[in-house]
Amino acid sequence: MTPGCDFETKSLHTMETASTPCKVHLCSKCPGDTAYYCVLCPCDLCPQCKDNHVKDLQTIDHHVVSHRDKINYIPTQEICVRHPSHVYIKYCEPCQVPVCNNCQNHREHKKIDVRTVYKTKRQQHSGTIHTIRSEALFYKPVLLPGIKTDLKTCRTEFSLYQSDMLRKVQTLKHLIDYIQNDFMCNVFCDFDFKHRCLKQKKEMIRHIVSIQRYVRIYEQRRVIRPLQFLSCVKTALSQIHPTLHTSQLSMTESLNKEDVMESLSAIQITERGNRRVGNQCLLKLTSGAELHQSLTVTGVDRCYHISCVTSDRVWVSDRENLILTDKTGVCLHRVEHSCRVLFGGLHTVNNESELIYINRNYNINKLSKDMETITTFIETTEYTWGPWCVYWSPSTGDLLVGMWCTHRYTATGKVTRYNQSGQLTQTIQHDNTGRGLYRQPLYITENNNGDVVLSDSINYKSGAVVVTERGGKHRFSYTGHPSGSGLQPRGICTDGLSHILVCDDKTKTIQMLDKDGQFLSHLLTKSREIGKPRCLSYDVNTHRLWVGSWDNNKVCVYRYITRQDALTDEHRPRPDGDVLFSSSQAIEYR
Repeated sequence: MTPGCDFETKSLHTMETASTPCKVHLCSKCPGDTAYYCVLCPCDLCPQCKDNHVKDLQTIDHHVVSHRDKINYIPTQEICVRHPSHVYIKYCEPCQVPVCNNCQNHREHKKIDVRTVYKTKRQQHSGTIHTIRSEALFYKPVLLPGIKTDLKTCRTEFSLYQSDMLRKVQTLKHLIDYIQNDFMCNVFCDFDFKHRCLKQKKEMIRHIVSIQRYVRIYEQRRVIRPLQFLSCVKTALSQIHPTLHTSQLSMTESLNKEDVMESLSAIQITERGNRRVGNQCLLKLTSGAELHQSLTVTGVDRCYHISCVTSDRVWVSDRENLILTDKTGVCLHRVEHSCRVLFGGLHTVNNESELIYINRNYNINKLSKDMETITTFIETTEYTWGPWCVYWSPSTGDLLVGMWCTHRYTATGKVTRYNQSGQLTQTIQHDNTGRGLYRQPLYITENNNGDVVLSDSINYKSGAVVVTERGGKHRFSYTGHPSGSGLQPRGICTDGLSHILVCDDKTKTIQMLDKDGQFLSHLLTKSREIGKPRCLSYDVNTHRLWVGSWDNNKVCVYRYITRQDALTDEHRPRPDGDVLFSSSQAIEYR
């Protein structure tokens, strides 16, 4: 065989290998290379499609992992910072640091496998990772230009503050130098004053001794005439010249405590808190409400009230039961001794995912997140008034309570506010003319601007949505569309765009109002999916609306709000770093 044959054989083998088909994972949305995997869809995603997937409100609660996490890949070859020739293999629990075999300081400590810790830590921070992916990265294009603009402003303002501070420091230095010099002068003056006083004292003693001698001469020598004696004394006394000496040591009037305090505290920096973006800039209404999912809740016969906990868990109550359920509708937990008389908003959920509810004794209880501990948050001692509905405020942490007078001949209500310690801080009952604002509070909520929004029943056939400012001033009462046509308000909530949503038994619809009480639309009407809508809960994380049915035990989740592109032409960063915003889409900084 000639030498060229081996070369030809190898070339043919290479060509056959290259023509063999090879399966490569591609993104399910585009031709890009896959790097992530959605567990719920399921689908493969490239980095760009992953960003869109986790920011889209339709899939914002999906669990997206990298392919390395999917196959439980854990990096094991991380170099030890103390011993570069070794890798981490263990994790020191007392010190909470990874260690290698050469880390002598941890030999006696309890250590576990570093891969186990990696899994645990990643699971603990999965919520933070999801928030960064779905929220922080979405807000970044809007927040970052504003931050850059603020940096320029800060440089200008701080330069002015710096100049002012230098000027005040120089003034203060001059004052201190002046008082120091003045003090030194006064010290020496004081020393001279003491010296002169001592000198005069000696002279006075000498003159007194002389006078005493003259007196003795006068008494012993009777022959001396009185006039002669007085003349002699006068001659002696004329040599005494007493002088009144006063101390010159005093604090100068040019420097006092008020001047010093003003110089030191005139410049103040105010803490403004975290920067947030107003939803008006990032959210918009869709063409209509779209059914996202529905569930049939076992354990209740109809839905009087619902309180959303997470995107997949919700508390549901009827006249007899209060249960926690998930997307399957299965009862996960049941609360005993809840109020069996109320048919309003008897429960709410705080930011710690704790349930706050009214029990059968009309006390307001709190159920811990682990469902193990029940504590009495507010105890009812005045039985003339009883709590009828509750709402926890995410903005202030306060608890709003709709109260109803239980006296049989009186039909009146009020709203009370309690702080996080359970102390009463506010009562809203009358308008500016002294008339009562409420008859029978059924459901209560709060709007983004701090307005207290209440579903009030006058009787079983009429009522109103009563809205007051946070301070208690009456803003408006909505009585139906058109105005005065009648309203039987039941469940109520507000959304991310400050709309007021209310279930109306009269029209069997969910009506949408703006924050000023103007009717916008019928968001939902009675349908086969939901029947007659009775109660509402808005998920602030996914911007979805949970609706409970009065006709049956169904709960439906709707989407009617979506995100708009954070980098539209209206607010795309300029080349110089500034941002253009339309007047209707101004960012709200708090």
